[in-house]
Amino acid sequence: MSVTADTPGAGTQDNSDGAAPARTRHGRRRGWRRLAAWTVVTFLALWAVIRLGGLERGWFLTQLMTFTPYAVVVAGALAVLLGLRRNWPPAVVALVTCVALACVVVPRAVPATGAPGGTPLRVLTVNLFARADADAVVRLVREYDPDVFSALEITPEKVAELDAAGLAELMPHRVLQADEGPKGSGLYARHPLTALDGLFTPIGHNMPAATVRLPGGASAQVVAVHPNPPLPRKAAEWNAALAALPPASGDVPRVLAGDFNATLDHRALRDLLDRGYVDAADRAGEGLVPTWPNNRAVPPMITIDHVLVDERVAVDMVRVLDVPGTDHRGVVANLRLPSRP
Repeated sequence: MSVTADTPGAGTQDNSDGAAPARTRHGRRRGWRRLAAWTVVTFLALWAVIRLGGLERGWFLTQLMTFTPYAVVVAGALAVLLGLRRNWPPAVVALVTCVALACVVVPRAVPATGAPGGTPLRVLTVNLFARADADAVVRLVREYDPDVFSALEITPEKVAELDAAGLAELMPHRVLQADEGPKGSGLYARHPLTALDGLFTPIGHNMPAATVRLPGGASAQVVAVHPNPPLPRKAAEWNAALAALPPASGDVPRVLAGDFNATLDHRALRDLLDRGYVDAADRAGEGLVPTWPNNRAVPPMITIDHVLVDERVAVDMVRVLDVPGTDHRGVVANLRLPSRP
């Protein structure tokens, strides 16, 4: 007996048998996509909670907070992608996360208006990495003509190289604590410097402090800052090092300049700012310009080199500079000290 197309059920069994597994596979793929979406969204939402609450503990979360500006971009892109797929619940969470993080990140790109008047003070800071090209550094000093130069990771050999390249004539005043490896730091100035011994107890690398006396009688205190990075087994020390830095003074304006191994997304740095400082780059609208790593296969990604100034100090300009031979970019800040009452 032959089966014809008129026979009930003929030719339909294979289609119905194949449709069910296809629906099952599609449902499983959709389930996995939703799980993946919720996993990423939940991770970003927890990131936002930790960042906004200053809840980072230990080296991993501390390092993670460094990349918060990128989390804003990822959360925003994810919100758009999930919205296009009409996956609304995780899309809304991603959007809220993006907005919450953007509220603390985006203002760094918006310049603030400074108060008029005051004595000009230009500060340059560079982590020399003990390998920076001395001639290039001196060219930057000639070009930007800083009043004070905070030099990190400066060795006795690098001191000699810089002097031979002409720094001794440009900035004859100095308070140096040069040393081998990353430990050495120093302050150079065009104007007289007086060492400030006992201002605070440095933790990590050398961090000399000095008073610079400017023409006209104004003065400022400057500290060369360089704590150890918050790597495994050093996160507690890094926190302690930032906490040990001196607060802003009610008398002489104080400037902290150097490699903080910290970004504005670290609570330890924000706690330091709460003691009377502002970040010059943040105030100038340059707070998202990365400073490390430089001269590497990857471009600069994070902003860990800063000039922190007494909140009474006006910031006219901040520029981030490429420096051959070192893995850090330099930062130069044009400041104006408050006028004397």
